[in-house]
Amino acid sequence: MEAARIDGRAPGGLRPITIERGVNRYAEGSALIRWGDTHVLCTATVEEKVPPFLRGSGSGWITAEYAMLPRSTQSRMQREINRGKRDARGSEIQRLIGRSLRAAVDMPRLGERTITIDCDVLQADGGTRTASISAGFVALFDALRTLKADGRLAEIPLKDQIAAVSVGKSGGALVLDLRYEEDSSADVDANVVMTGRGGIVEIQGTGEGAAFSRAELGQMLDLAASGIAEIQRRQLEVLGLTEDERRLFETCA
Repeated sequence: MEAARIDGRAPGGLRPITIERGVNRYAEGSALIRWGDTHVLCTATVEEKVPPFLRGSGSGWITAEYAMLPRSTQSRMQREINRGKRDARGSEIQRLIGRSLRAAVDMPRLGERTITIDCDVLQADGGTRTASISAGFVALFDALRTLKADGRLAEIPLKDQIAAVSVGKSGGALVLDLRYEEDSSADVDANVVMTGRGGIVEIQGTGEGAAFSRAELGQMLDLAASGIAEIQRRQLEVLGLTEDERRLFETCA
């Protein structure tokens, strides 16, 4: 019999997840995700310009910024602007978010414009980067919808659906979606980003307490795939797709 976890979940269980769209009246796309006790606000901003290295290429760009609010954790953190230097962890996470979401869009069809996904952690209890990627995709898709509705795009340049989840080894068991207490003491901690087709965009995995075998890696990827499939189902549910959009996503399945 599988042992229950701190919060009573089975090893392969996700925390409760809700995603709310359109929470920012100004952004071209926005989503607030509540993933257990981790809450992240993602906004998508469209600008009709690209970085210098893409000027004249006809190709667009997707980037991200990530930050944790001062009381998103148990003790107050100083704001980055007051620290006088960028947070290395935050910089690494925002690069991950950008790489992950670029896998969702056909950049030449996006045209020479940039979509910036701002991810602000309101409350953290593990999995802030996977929550940011999963909600960031919803905000991104709504921004693409806005571009199409405004006539700036003839069609939505979707290449694939993107979601992410954490997986690891805690208390001797392989577990899905680690909350903070599990994450901070896990023998193995990994974050997995996957497409709607089941392709792997990125794996970040570390044997922090002990090495893990290839067989365990395969089992963790299977566990992550099952969780990501459920997250992607919820993304589609909250997006309220039209028939044309549904057919578009079917090509990503």
